[in-house]
Amino acid sequence: MGYILLYLFPEAAKIDGAGPHAAAVDLQETDRAPMVEIPSFAAIFGRRRPLIGVIHLPPLPGSPRSRGDLKALGDRVRQDARALAAGGASGMLLENFGDAPFLAEHVPPATVAMMTALALIAREAAALPLGVNVLRNDAAAALAVALAGGGAFIRVNVHVGAAVTDQGLLQGRAAATLRLREQLGVGIAVFADVGVKHAAPLAARPLAEEAEEAVHRGLADALIVTGPATGRPAAAGDLAAVRCALPDTPLLAGSGVNPQNVGEVLRHADGLIVGTALKRDGRVEAPIDEQAVRALVAAIAAAPALPAP
Repeated sequence: MGYILLYLFPEAAKIDGAGPHAAAVDLQETDRAPMVEIPSFAAIFGRRRPLIGVIHLPPLPGSPRSRGDLKALGDRVRQDARALAAGGASGMLLENFGDAPFLAEHVPPATVAMMTALALIAREAAALPLGVNVLRNDAAAALAVALAGGGAFIRVNVHVGAAVTDQGLLQGRAAATLRLREQLGVGIAVFADVGVKHAAPLAARPLAEEAEEAVHRGLADALIVTGPATGRPAAAGDLAAVRCALPDTPLLAGSGVNPQNVGEVLRHADGLIVGTALKRDGRVEAPIDEQAVRALVAAIAAAPALPAP
């Protein structure tokens, strides 16, 4: 602390007792690397209205339903990643969906290690931007997996505020997440849910207010709006409210998007996170179907463009 004060107030070195070394404060004591630069939404995906396909991982080692077959896990991730790339998706999101019932905030080291290995397999299989979501709300683990696995963004289900879920009360850890990102020195974007699915707010408040806090106070780089559960669409009014409150913040629809409703969704959203509609026979636990990806990509291309701001 003394070195910092003398750097800010060099005249303090003239005070008796400061010593000869205090007057020659080395700037290296106070220099630091510049703040990490986070790539823009457009820079991450390289196209408008990106489709991010969810790779729902089967149960991982240590979770209740795990079969312990590591080769099968790797083969499944490789297959899903290739299907997304071949179908024309813009990105992929790795998620430990099969680990239910989920731990609330801190997953064990085995989960971090396994998700990192699978992230590397996904990146090798498909040249797509990779995101990581460690359920139910372990943003620190997601950053670690993204850092080691070559990820471009993480998804955080409760970034600010608090939500009542089947795991109990989840509290946003934006302060810890952003400080960890800074300490790691990585340009990994934070995509934050607002009004997250499978949850209820601890106290009722307008969704637009939660969105504003996630961006202005939680420093989220993009926002995600979902329906009440996996596979169920976000309400058009919720998407519109967040878009109106934060017109310059990237907004993604995070559940229930399909070729039939994508045009309506894209009236408000800048991008899509899709799982169920890309699966074989529309079953969330099934592998990703390349033809389903192609169908949604075609529907996105056919949707009317948003009016210029």
